[in-house]
Amino acid sequence: MILVEGGKFLMGSSNFEDSKPLHQVELNSFYMDEHEVTNAQFAQFVKETGYVTVAERELDPKDFPGVDPKMLVPGSAVFSKPKELNSLNNYLMWWEYVPGANWQHPEGPNSSIKDKMNYPVVQVAYEDAAAYAKWAGKRLPTEAEWEYAARGSNDANDDLYYWGKDLKPNGKWTANIYQGKFPVQDSKEDGFEGAAPVKSFQANALGLYDMEGNVWEWCADFYRPDYYQHSTAVNPKG
Repeated sequence: MILVEGGKFLMGSSNFEDSKPLHQVELNSFYMDEHEVTNAQFAQFVKETGYVTVAERELDPKDFPGVDPKMLVPGSAVFSKPKELNSLNNYLMWWEYVPGANWQHPEGPNSSIKDKMNYPVVQVAYEDAAAYAKWAGKRLPTEAEWEYAARGSNDANDDLYYWGKDLKPNGKWTANIYQGKFPVQDSKEDGFEGAAPVKSFQANALGLYDMEGNVWEWCADFYRPDYYQHSTAVNPKG
């Protein structure tokens, strides 16, 4: 794990409504794993505990009144390129519920992580991530801790990325993100379609990998769009 020395930094961004206002936050020191939890690490957790993820559990008809029980099958949402795109505001156009999709079969029953054990684990719910962290003797980071670590320093700036303001500095991709026309065409200029193995790109100044791009990561806090307007200034936890 990497020791992240505590300090003060400007949290938030002036570029997004739910990240306003840019405000000073002070944090104690904390530790963070140098990269995302891999399939291999999560598999070890499951092997030792017998844990069953949310996406693998049977669905209780009592929780879904009015829904045909035959439709209640375990699965998860999978990214699916739409044939046509009417609006980027309609997220359902590129997410599809796939029965049988879970951490072992990220894109459905016919997919596998067999040759991807050094990839970050996906298709895990908040509950799953918290359970893994507890088993590992750790915890999920707060949103403030994650952002502080993602910035790579406590410099007072409003940069979009930890390396600066340019998405592609010097014409080179520095993170695994979607290239091309989202969500209909991924040009794979960075060499990957979808997720990439951990540590495929350069770490930030703290030695942490994939703090931009690759897969989404869970934080301990619950989301609230106006939280930054009311959060505390020292060790905030939503």
